[in-house]
Amino acid sequence: MKFMKIGTKPDTFYTQEASRILITDTPNDLVIRINTTTYHLHRSCLVPKCGLLRRLCTDSEESDTVTIELNDIPGGADAFELCAKFCYDITINLSAHNLVNALCASKFLRMSDSVDKGNLLPKLEAFFHSCILQGWKDSIVTLQSTTKLPEWCENLGIVRKCIDSIVEKILTPTSEVSWSHTYTRPGYAKRQHHSVPRDWWTEDISDLDLDLFRCVITAARSTFTLPPQLIGEALHVYTCRWLPYFISNSHSGFSVNENEAALERHRRLVNTVVNMIPADKGSVSEGFLLRLVSIASYVRASLTTKTELIRKSGLQLEEATLEDLLLPSHSSSHLHRYDTDLVATVLESFLMLWRRQSSAHLSSNNTQLLHSIRKVAKLIDSYLQAVAQDVHMPVSKFVSLSEAVPDIARQSHDRLYKAINIFLKVHPEISKEEKKRLCRSLDCQKLSAQVRAHAVKNERMPLRTVVQALFFDQESSSKGESSRSENQELFTRGKETPTDKHSMMLKLHLGPASTGKAKNVLEEGCKRGEEKIRSSTDPKKIVWKGTGSEHKHHVSRDR
Repeated sequence: MKFMKIGTKPDTFYTQEASRILITDTPNDLVIRINTTTYHLHRSCLVPKCGLLRRLCTDSEESDTVTIELNDIPGGADAFELCAKFCYDITINLSAHNLVNALCASKFLRMSDSVDKGNLLPKLEAFFHSCILQGWKDSIVTLQSTTKLPEWCENLGIVRKCIDSIVEKILTPTSEVSWSHTYTRPGYAKRQHHSVPRDWWTEDISDLDLDLFRCVITAARSTFTLPPQLIGEALHVYTCRWLPYFISNSHSGFSVNENEAALERHRRLVNTVVNMIPADKGSVSEGFLLRLVSIASYVRASLTTKTELIRKSGLQLEEATLEDLLLPSHSSSHLHRYDTDLVATVLESFLMLWRRQSSAHLSSNNTQLLHSIRKVAKLIDSYLQAVAQDVHMPVSKFVSLSEAVPDIARQSHDRLYKAINIFLKVHPEISKEEKKRLCRSLDCQKLSAQVRAHAVKNERMPLRTVVQALFFDQESSSKGESSRSENQELFTRGKETPTDKHSMMLKLHLGPASTGKAKNVLEEGCKRGEEKIRSSTDPKKIVWKGTGSEHKHHVSRDR
């Protein structure tokens, strides 16, 4: 942080009631009133350096005490006192924290070089350009301080110059970043780093007011230099900084007693951040989008904002994790813990896009689309397992979400079965009809053998589901036995009638000279083997070695 010290004399101002008085032997002849504060000063010190006071005191006699009201001076009494101390050569310390007020006040008082050489205004401007704008944090602190005097700072160009300085440093290659910055990512300080991270600037600019932050991000994006992911990271850091309940998915982060002013502030933040999210897919994480959707509902954000968030969340749903979906319910009318309605809405948005892409018959994307929806199906089934543990979860919401997933999306129903089983275990009081509704989307044919065996013995499952599981389990077992017997029969026949020419050559041990004869022998042997197989399988040529009665019995059965 840069500082500038002006003046050599000690501070001799003191306060008496609501007045600020200077300790001196000379009687005061200038009274300055600024709102509730009164300054007792001397024209001989202030008038030569302040063009405004010089004009206001021109008509007064030198022996008279002049009283002037300066209620509209930018920066108020504190800024005026800095200028007054400069006129008395009293030491003042200037930094990014008080520079803006002093700069605007000196401009208001017309303390320029044209009034008096070496005046305060040119000194402040030189400090601003040569020191403040050259520093990273100085530029940010100065920019933030302009919120108290927006019109003055805009007219003096302070806002634009600070933003340009900040953006210039953001665009600086990381190898050239040498100024101090704040970076407190978890675990970052413990590791050894050879270079500055690409998002080194995101935490410092998160201290800015929302409008100033938006101006900085907009200016940085207009250069088309920063990747969308960096813009998204800056938005994420800023949201975590100013939404106290954003980083937590628990109910404790939300205050039911939050006043309307705070809700309005947070509503405006959500609306602004959503409008700033880059259109590029993946510029922000799916977890970030889902939490924004949840908070947007809580703070009653605009319909446009919520619609856009749901659309963006649906585009990236396959990138979500189970933790991302476990968002708290903010409805006072619902006792259940998780916001299943939000997840169902985002899932529907995803499915609408998926169906639209699938109907386009893009063969190059078919595999990718199938992989995408199967990944989402696994995620939803895992989510169902989690919400099934909520004792207040209604059957209707669980069923609605489980049935929303298309049949093609689930290769296996093992995860769905586990979710249903957990729900039945946690909710033993539900009726038979509700149990049937729960298992309506369960396909026992898509259960693995182990899970199907568990379902057959599961007393919590409805009888119809158990019967279906038993049927498919027996069918699978019979198919397995039939397949094994067919394989055994083919293996036996292969042993009796070898037809592999190469293996017969090896058995004959023929040399190279006898190759031609060997081929003839092999061909004749193969023909005889095939005729033998056909004759052995022809029922009319079967020779029975049993008794006559047995022979008659078989003949009559064949007929």
